[in-house]
Amino acid sequence: MKKTVSLKENYLFRRAYSKGKSAADGRLVLYYRRNGGKSNRLGITVSTKLGCAVVRNRIRRRIREIYRLREDRLIGGIDLVVVARSRAAESRYRQLEDSFVRLADKLAILQKAAAEG
Repeated sequence: MKKTVSLKENYLFRRAYSKGKSAADGRLVLYYRRNGGKSNRLGITVSTKLGCAVVRNRIRRRIREIYRLREDRLIGGIDLVVVARSRAAESRYRQLEDSFVRLADKLAILQKAAAEG
């Protein structure tokens, strides 16, 4: 299991936005950038426009869990920023999971599992 650190500094988020690669759909936007280290760093952004604190925290928890279950399949040494869009507020867990996997696949940051086939 890889160790994931949280992105907390504003300049790290801005660096991922400006110099990283991105993919988006109606629920999520994923930005990633190589960080030069061995561990991954995860940042989650949920706007106050999406709802009250309960709704925003639920979205964050779901994204964090989706990431945790797939962090072994992600390539190492990246900064990953996940931005929740307005449709994420009314989306179910499975829909968010499908969006995350599809976008990560599009960015080629998911390794194919050996058991698949």
